[in-house]
Amino acid sequence: MTTKINLRESLNLPNSEATTPTEIFQNQTLRPILKLQNDLYISLFTNYAIRQNSDFNALPSSKKAVMIEQSLQKDNVLKNTFIGMTIGMFTVEEMEVYISDSKVFNKRIITMLIERLKSGFKK
Repeated sequence: MTTKINLRESLNLPNSEATTPTEIFQNQTLRPILKLQNDLYISLFTNYAIRQNSDFNALPSSKKAVMIEQSLQKDNVLKNTFIGMTIGMFTVEEMEVYISDSKVFNKRIITMLIERLKSGFKK
């Protein structure tokens, strides 16, 4: 049976003694999920951006980057949708880790997602 973890690509990011449990969770869980869901995130944001600004696709990369950042910082519905798409890929054990410090993990998810979307729209 395929599990949620089997769907993710292992990124093999090195950990040192100084690596915190939060960073380990970010590298072993969040980053692989963000990579797995990347096409879905881009599709959702494209749809959102076109509804907000019909000429989004014609904007230069710099203006797209600003719109991505502002949208994910100010639009709580959009932000929560992306967070929900991410945590929906957690196992029960990962959810327990996430719940232990959800505010910090949400911030990390959004920060990484902003960078991922910016690079996805530079193409």
